[in-house]
Amino acid sequence: MKPTRRELRIELMNQLYQYDLYQSGEYPFIPSFEIEDAKVIYDDLMAHIKDVDQKIEDHLFDYRLIRLNYVDRAIIRLAAYEMMYTDTEKQIVINEAVELTKIYSNLDDEKQHKFTNRLLDNINKSIKG
Repeated sequence: MKPTRRELRIELMNQLYQYDLYQSGEYPFIPSFEIEDAKVIYDDLMAHIKDVDQKIEDHLFDYRLIRLNYVDRAIIRLAAYEMMYTDTEKQIVINEAVELTKIYSNLDDEKQHKFTNRLLDNINKSIKG
């Protein structure tokens, strides 16, 4: 059965999370995918990671990408990549990223999903021109 778009995003989010964990250690990261389509997307995202990270950095105010926790960074990287390099409607990408943030990262104060929404909305505006 073909995975849902959300299942694919969760798989990619997990791999991006692990990528960051391994970056802080001494062992190389070798991703392992349960969803075959995720590998193709992951490889393309990694080919564009510097541009994606720069786009995110350009829209963080008084903050750095490295300061975001690994889960938030993974969600935001994936969403920024999708907005920059895929044909997926940008509002759908933003909404999905906000939902993933609510599920995996939000604290009781709801600040994180609002931060993610605002950041991705600003990135979206800059992509539109």
